[in-house]
Amino acid sequence: MNRQAKGRTPRRPPPKQPSSNEKDPVGVYCRVRPLGAEDEECCIEVISSTTIHLHAPEGFKTNRNGEYKETQYSFKKVFGVSVSQMELFEHVAKVLVDDLIHGKNGLLFTYGVTGSGKTFTMTGSPGQGGLLPRSLDMIFNSIGPYQAKRYVFKTDEKNGMEVQSEVDALLERQRRDNNSSSVPKPVSSRQKLDPEIADMIRPEETFKAYGVDEDSCYSVFVSYIEIYNNYIYDLLEENQDDAIKPKPPQSKILREDQNHNMYVAGCMEVEVKSAEEAFQVFWKGQKKRKVANTRLNRESSRSHSVFIIKLAQAPLDAEGDNVLQDKNQVAVSQLCLVDLAGSERTGRTGAEGTRIREAGNINQSLLNLRTCIEVLRENQMFGTNKMVPYRDSKVTHLFKNYFDGEGKVRMVVCVNPKADDYEETLLVMRFAEMTQEVEVARPVDRPICGFTPGRRHRNQAFKEELSRRLEERGGPVDKDVSSVLNHLVHSLPPLPSSELTDPHDDITLPRLIEALQNRYKTKQMMIEEYNKAANKMKSMLKELDSSLVSKDNFMHDQNAKLLEKDKIIQSNKAEIERLEKKNKMQEHKIDILQKTTKIYEDDKRSLQQELETREQRLQREFSEKRRMEQRLHGVVSDTQHKWEKECERRVNAMQLEMQNKLWVKDEKLKQLKAIVTESKTPGRPEPPPRQTPGRPEPPARQTQPKRPSREDRLPAKRSASPSPLPTTTPVRPLHRRSRSAGGEKWVDHKPSSSLDLGTVLQPVIPNAIQVNAPSEKALSKCDRYVLTHQEVASDGEIQTKLIKGEVIKTRGGGQAVQFTDIETLKQELATASCRKRKSSEGAAANKNQSDGAWTDVATRCSVAVEMRAGSNMGPGYEHHAITKRRKP
Repeated sequence: MNRQAKGRTPRRPPPKQPSSNEKDPVGVYCRVRPLGAEDEECCIEVISSTTIHLHAPEGFKTNRNGEYKETQYSFKKVFGVSVSQMELFEHVAKVLVDDLIHGKNGLLFTYGVTGSGKTFTMTGSPGQGGLLPRSLDMIFNSIGPYQAKRYVFKTDEKNGMEVQSEVDALLERQRRDNNSSSVPKPVSSRQKLDPEIADMIRPEETFKAYGVDEDSCYSVFVSYIEIYNNYIYDLLEENQDDAIKPKPPQSKILREDQNHNMYVAGCMEVEVKSAEEAFQVFWKGQKKRKVANTRLNRESSRSHSVFIIKLAQAPLDAEGDNVLQDKNQVAVSQLCLVDLAGSERTGRTGAEGTRIREAGNINQSLLNLRTCIEVLRENQMFGTNKMVPYRDSKVTHLFKNYFDGEGKVRMVVCVNPKADDYEETLLVMRFAEMTQEVEVARPVDRPICGFTPGRRHRNQAFKEELSRRLEERGGPVDKDVSSVLNHLVHSLPPLPSSELTDPHDDITLPRLIEALQNRYKTKQMMIEEYNKAANKMKSMLKELDSSLVSKDNFMHDQNAKLLEKDKIIQSNKAEIERLEKKNKMQEHKIDILQKTTKIYEDDKRSLQQELETREQRLQREFSEKRRMEQRLHGVVSDTQHKWEKECERRVNAMQLEMQNKLWVKDEKLKQLKAIVTESKTPGRPEPPPRQTPGRPEPPARQTQPKRPSREDRLPAKRSASPSPLPTTTPVRPLHRRSRSAGGEKWVDHKPSSSLDLGTVLQPVIPNAIQVNAPSEKALSKCDRYVLTHQEVASDGEIQTKLIKGEVIKTRGGGQAVQFTDIETLKQELATASCRKRKSSEGAAANKNQSDGAWTDVATRCSVAVEMRAGSNMGPGYEHHAITKRRKP
């Protein structure tokens, strides 16, 4: 083969668009597995050939009305427990194999819960072959006489095919035979098959495709992979056995070929020449597949297996003898048989460790498949353009061309009718029913090459006619050229003896020349006869070709008409199926609506009864409430009347007690007044009379002169120094330091009306801010506060009170003064004190007690003054009197 000249890398072609505008929905079939034990509860019932009925098992959760939920699902066809493997293949996979032989792709899934019979449906058992062995048997029954010799077709490692000449194929066979370790040995008829794959299909159950192109050569390649934990492994790959350190299998990657089809890079593709050889290759990979024993299945598949059958076909040359050496004329079609791992719940399978991770990956990949189907369905039904997440899983990424391109996709949903699988079966049924609404582009027929059809038949007829003619002439029937030439040589006249005994022999040479001339004449006659026969044969072949061409044209026209009729019939059937499906859906919706209406009516009646009951209950409660209100109103009025009487009695008693106390105080004040009047000295102001609130002044006191006010007895009547006491102890003129003086900063608040007595009782606070009215600025600079308050005591003297407090900051940003102590400073004459002690009856012996008896002001009080931030008012404008709690 001449290698093409090296040039530029060609521009990548645009994505392949479906060449057919017609689409077919995904064909979904349902197969029900027989129950394992007769005493098990069944939750699936086959109603018709297209519908199954699911009812919840005993003890399952019911709806709000207490009824079990029952559902129906429709499929293209439902296979019951009595359906054989042959009937299943005839309805499901036979069409896919027929399309494969005619150059079209196909994809077949088996889907279901673990233990539902997926592997049995795909593989089968001896005597009951599944879909895979029957597909292989039908392929080789159809193309058996037209297969090319081994290695005429060769893979190019890029999902394509190349064609080799007979000589190159012969060299390839010799090289492979010498290095047979890298390639599985083909199975011959003499070798004994594995007992597990022997007798898979009975002779009477074989199928054969019709309409096979006899002018083409075919070759079948198979590959077998598994997707385990979202990694792809080649089950046909030969691993190098190393007893010390065995090499683990290497995962494969997905790539895209020049036609934008996905394929597994580096996957081994084995050329097979018989169904037995292909199935033995499959069984070799099947033994490497990941299986495990779980509580639900003894040999549970832990991976998704994909068996790919690739059929390469190329037309014969014009002679009808050899394969056409043109790569562009090679058509490759493939059929993928996928056995999906079953979805399972780890709680039911009892999985632990690695099994939990395997089950999680299996469920995740199946979830991705459902998601892709949902997005495809939404895009097709509603015209959206959402991205289908094919790349989230290796299963969907590998087969995205079937959904985006053209081909046929079919799915066999296997279900187990036992009650334990009811919940998982519901999910499987919903997914399968949704999958039926996805449409895939219908594959188109491949173009016919420009050669005259019937080339193989004419070449074979020519060889048979040549053999017959040779046989009539007494020649050998063998097609070997060397034997024909030997026969022709022996049919010529024999040569005479050519031995020369004498140099002057004139007899032998003329005799030899005459014999050679006779042989030459005979040869010329044979050549002429052969040419005549050949010309006659050519004319006959031309006549036969013309008649065949006319017949072929006629057949082509009839086939075109038949195809048109078939298309019309198929469209009518599709329309009928669509209408039937729509009718069933509408009937199903009507049944659902009727059931829903009945449920709503029952709910309405029950709610009306409940409403009437509650209204009657509300009326009773309302009447009871009114009776209780009347009763409580009477009780409240009685209680109020009783407490009014009680309060009136207590008030009268309290008034009487207060009057008695006031009378006692008045008597004491009378005595005090008498004492003060007797001990009164000149220049000392007379103390004001004490008025008792709420009680009129006695007439005897009303006649006395009024006490002068504070303004009338300002410092004009008092001297700057105290009056000399009639004692011999001199008074120091030094000031006494007040208790209030400390190391803290004080605000000394002295009102303008305060008198400077100039005595030892005058407090002196060093380093203090003296103010007449406290301001915010002064309070913010100090920690303590003192107020100098002067008032006239009962004895006529002016006593000074130092009200002290702490300056604290408030949350509003201002300052507050909390009063903590009151100091009372008082100056008394010794003579007055003596007279008090003499005239007072029942007075205390010490001075502190007498001082306490003369004073009404509490010696310890707490008054809080709050100054708000930004306020111009001093603490004297707003007072909040808070009396301190005394400790018990």
